[in-house]
Amino acid sequence: MVVGASGDDGEDRSTAALARGLRDAGMEVVHAGRSSLEQLADTVVQEDADAVCLPALPADAAEVLDRLATLLAERGVDDVVVFACGADAELPGGTRLSPSGTAPAEVAGWLRGQLIGEPPWSPRP
Repeated sequence: MVVGASGDDGEDRSTAALARGLRDAGMEVVHAGRSSLEQLADTVVQEDADAVCLPALPADAAEVLDRLATLLAERGVDDVVVFACGADAELPGGTRLSPSGTAPAEVAGWLRGQLIGEPPWSPRP
């Protein structure tokens, strides 16, 4: 999966923490750092990622995630799980929002369920 940030230093810290937590939960994570949405979409394509996450979002979260999904579709990618943490918003289809403070293991469990149908409560060997 690809984790990226597009905002301030606080978002960078959230990105690094989520990337570490997902890695510790057994996921392969590419930390894209601070990137534009276009760069993030390109990284998803280059890495052949199954998911992409923005750990913290501004008030316009729905627009940001919708734009990222559109950029992925323009690149021929329609099977990537798009999700985010840290805001409350109505989101476009195919996206997920986890509240701030959600444990990375919980995010990883939900993501496994999306990708391989594993129930989110299943332990990972």
